Amino acid sequence: MSPVFPMLTVLSMFYYMCLRRRARTATRGEMNSRRAIESNTRALPINVEIVQYAKEVLDFSSHYGSENSMSYTMWNLAGIPNVYPSSGDFTQTAVFRTYGTWWDRCPSARLPFKRTPPTFCSQDYVELAFEEPVYPTAVHILETYHPGAVVRILACSANPYSQNPPAEVRWEILWSEAPTKVNGPQARQFTPCIKQINFPTNLIRLEVNSSLLDYYTELDAVVLHGVKERPVLSLKTSMIDMNDIDEDEDEEKYGCGMDTLNKQFSIVTLREWPTNGYFDKLPYELIQLILSHLTVPDLCRLAQTCKLLYQHCCDPLQYIHLSLQPYWARINDTSLEYLQSRCTLIQWLNLSWTGNRGAISVSGFSRFLKVCGSELVRLELSCGHFLNETCLEVITETCPNLQELNLSSCDKIPPQAFNHIAKVGSLKRLVLYRTKVEQTALLSILNFCSELQHLSLGSCVMIEDYDLIASMMGAKCKKLRSLDLWRCKNITESGIAELASGCQLLEELDLGWCPTLQSSTGCFTNLARKLPNLQKLFLTANRSVCDTDIEELAANCTHLRQLDILGTRMVSPASLRKLLESCKDLSLLDVSFCSQIDNRIVLELNANFPNVFIKKSFTQ
Repeated sequence: MSPVFPMLTVLSMFYYMCLRRRARTATRGEMNSRRAIESNTRALPINVEIVQYAKEVLDFSSHYGSENSMSYTMWNLAGIPNVYPSSGDFTQTAVFRTYGTWWDRCPSARLPFKRTPPTFCSQDYVELAFEEPVYPTAVHILETYHPGAVVRILACSANPYSQNPPAEVRWEILWSEAPTKVNGPQARQFTPCIKQINFPTNLIRLEVNSSLLDYYTELDAVVLHGVKERPVLSLKTSMIDMNDIDEDEDEEKYGCGMDTLNKQFSIVTLREWPTNGYFDKLPYELIQLILSHLTVPDLCRLAQTCKLLYQHCCDPLQYIHLSLQPYWARINDTSLEYLQSRCTLIQWLNLSWTGNRGAISVSGFSRFLKVCGSELVRLELSCGHFLNETCLEVITETCPNLQELNLSSCDKIPPQAFNHIAKVGSLKRLVLYRTKVEQTALLSILNFCSELQHLSLGSCVMIEDYDLIASMMGAKCKKLRSLDLWRCKNITESGIAELASGCQLLEELDLGWCPTLQSSTGCFTNLARKLPNLQKLFLTANRSVCDTDIEELAANCTHLRQLDILGTRMVSPASLRKLLESCKDLSLLDVSFCSQIDNRIVLELNANFPNVFIKKSFTQ
């Protein structure tokens, strides 16, 4: 046979795959998206469509607001719209904690995990419960400021109001798309074309990525449309829009349930081939390097091809860094059990968002760490609502080398459990954002974990005396480089003085929404003089910040890169010009709601300092 024919065969197969992929690529997004199946398609039997707003916010990963108020909190997503169709910055909306790429450019930024699938880009989430379980026909998201952050919409088979929890919890992706840049911050109703599912749901999850946004996205309400009886599409379909069919080919081919993933983890039946092809001729290290670019599910599938690749795919060296967060909906006790033998050398482990609604048990988590925890250096557990005191005790006993622990939004951990963290004297990073850590436990942690470099205590409302905490930091945590005290309610100039005197290596300090700090006490001037290495300083919503403070920053903190003085009434354009002239590395300056800085001034500053993103928010 001529060598041309095999080449034609390969080209034809490649062309077919491209066409199939093209046919499965959806043009999704705006409220006027075309429906996937048009013309003579009918739902049989005909159901009355139910329209309902979210009844309750069940869970979320972060929010801008306080735990003790409704302003800018996720709880604003429950019920009818408060703001829509108005546009602008309103306290009655739901706002996540971050936006843009600024948080990835500061000293506290964490290194990303390798092997994260390119299709997983979610940074935050919120879960909403509705009154009636329905088969979804549409989801409307009312975005009132800087839209475009929503990247995934999922539906859950579990009814949060049922007295009998299901044996298995299923999540189905209704719609997903990479982050997109939306022109303009104006309000919109976002109605993507969603996929049909084969179970009724009253639990919807939104996942967002705000990295392309110029400011915080604000969501007002979510509307779920659906029918009580499962729609059955008639067989007569005259036209299918090839641009609107879901592209999730892998999900259809390999399944998205826990059982499918667990079978991939546990498969031992290998295909018998006479040889291992050219892989027999490659060095072991080279094959390992090639496989290091595969995602975890791909490794599991490749392990089924031959004994040689099975050996490579199960080598613990492939699992030194392992992030299971992209597969949060599929991970359970069985998954962890199957992974144990492969993770004996693991150093970085990300279990964020996993294990909720009974998927991971305390005993399952404990068994895994007892086998795989000895080499762990970094452990990410944000939003792990299965965690309790036993889990923290197991972490401290089985992970002697742990340096980074993230318990962000683990709000189910009881206050007394945090005492166990003090046993991990090697900790360099500790994230306790939105946890119930109490003062006694935190003082113990600070006393025994003197190697701490990065500490997040944002929205920790159980701490009674932040001045005492700051004093302990100044005395014990000399290596501290970043500190998040977002929305701490009682720190004063005394605590700031102790902190600035003892932690002079600080490069990042978040004092946003700390109402007890007053510029007249000299606290901000003291900060500027004692902390010359500051790169990021957030004084958000402190209305007392004045020209003297800005001028001290300009004179002493010339490495400053990010400054947030939202809401101050005392800063003039002249002091900002001094700051911009002095701090050559400044890239972010938030002057939203600063009464002396109008839009004309912002335009002038932008023209003179084009490398600085100067943000001026508005309400209309």
